[in-house]
Amino acid sequence: MLRPQELGEGERQHWRDIRARSTAPRNPFMEPEFTDAVGRVRPRARVAVLYDGGEAAGFLPHERGPLGQGRAIGLGVSDCQGAVLRQGLAPDPRGLLRACSLSSLAFDNLEAEQGLFVPYAAEEHTTYVIDVEKGYEAYENVLRAQAPKFLKTTLAKERRLGRQAGDVRFVFDEREPAALRALMEWKSAQYRRTGRRDRFAQEWISRLVGRLAQTRAPECAGTLSVLYAGGRPVAAHFGLRSATVLACWFPAYDPDFAKYSPGLVLHLRMAEAAASEGIGLLDMGRGPAEYKDSLRTGELPVYEGAATRPGAGAALHWLGREPARRAHGFVRDRPRLASLAVRTLRGAARLRRS
Repeated sequence: MLRPQELGEGERQHWRDIRARSTAPRNPFMEPEFTDAVGRVRPRARVAVLYDGGEAAGFLPHERGPLGQGRAIGLGVSDCQGAVLRQGLAPDPRGLLRACSLSSLAFDNLEAEQGLFVPYAAEEHTTYVIDVEKGYEAYENVLRAQAPKFLKTTLAKERRLGRQAGDVRFVFDEREPAALRALMEWKSAQYRRTGRRDRFAQEWISRLVGRLAQTRAPECAGTLSVLYAGGRPVAAHFGLRSATVLACWFPAYDPDFAKYSPGLVLHLRMAEAAASEGIGLLDMGRGPAEYKDSLRTGELPVYEGAATRPGAGAALHWLGREPARRAHGFVRDRPRLASLAVRTLRGAARLRRS
């Protein structure tokens, strides 16, 4: 059991090699660089390293909570989660949790091919994707067939933006810190406007994004894309990319330019640039949104739930039917049950110590 920063370069390379041989999309959230970045802002981050024949053959990045409750690394912001295991390696999930001294392990974006933990899923969700493997022109042709009005309207708004606000310019990988600050301000305002929790009000998330913005690993690189009009940023997106996948993460736009739909224009230009970089898939994440419905050309399943082991893990898992949100924060509408579970678990811990 190691802190992410304690992984040696040899172990990190084994991790990358395992992901390279996987048939799942090479999502950058599943790379050691993302786990390392989380570990530098979340002190409870750990990586269980599984050895087979003296060689690192598997990794389980996670965070430890109170009472041995575990959670997927970066739970709440990471869009792809799970163990990284060599093909053919199939440890017993409960034995693995026991070895990690975990009572349970919550996830909310479990990768579809995670046979180890999928049986513990309580819900299946859909993540929307843009497929540009055959090039941007092929993607645009699909849009013309399935959403002709959307494409025509968006391109017309892009031209009108150029006429009325100044020349439109797109930068796929912007390094200007001011553009990232503008994006975070727009996103925070959007969260407040829509009544959602402001993620950037949490210091660790802001620090994590700042760290990942400086990350330039081949399979996990922070990528800030910006749409400019008249030299002024009007929409931006920060995400992570590997050689083949762009994980869309934090998109936002300047509300002053809302009538031009700059966020939609931004996504079209991102798809075009990604295709030219050899990226075949843009993963827009789970959850419904009108803009995703307009842009998507495919879907992938992700899972939410919690793997548990008998005893403490099962008790916490029983607290609610949405374990990734409830078992690891307790159930607000069942305070007596949660309080009883806490007292029971604390009593069991005292007995073990004695």
